[in-house]
Amino acid sequence: MDFIIGHYNYWVVILLMMAGLYTVISRGNLIKKIIGLNIFQVSVFLLYISMGTVEGGAAPIITEGVKLYSNPLPHVLILTAIVVGVATTALALALVVRIKESYGTIEEDEIHELDHSL
Repeated sequence: MDFIIGHYNYWVVILLMMAGLYTVISRGNLIKKIIGLNIFQVSVFLLYISMGTVEGGAAPIITEGVKLYSNPLPHVLILTAIVVGVATTALALALVVRIKESYGTIEEDEIHELDHSL
């Protein structure tokens, strides 16, 4: 039981990852697919941040009496990934708007049907 409670952050990551993946696979609505991808992306962010955190570790500033430091690299990489994720989401939403203008729907099955009926 201590293993489950002691690693709750990894269980949250797994739960979010599976929820995001399920949303992407099971939904036909393009907006819901984008939301599923964002949920999946947040789970990866949490995974990296969880692995980069050191219990009892201090900021990597050399001072007297500090022996254990946390690695700032995962946090910096996640900041970069957040910026890339926001830009990717904005691009995906812009594409959904263009698809809605062209096809009149954002349902994947209806778009596929309209595309192959021509």
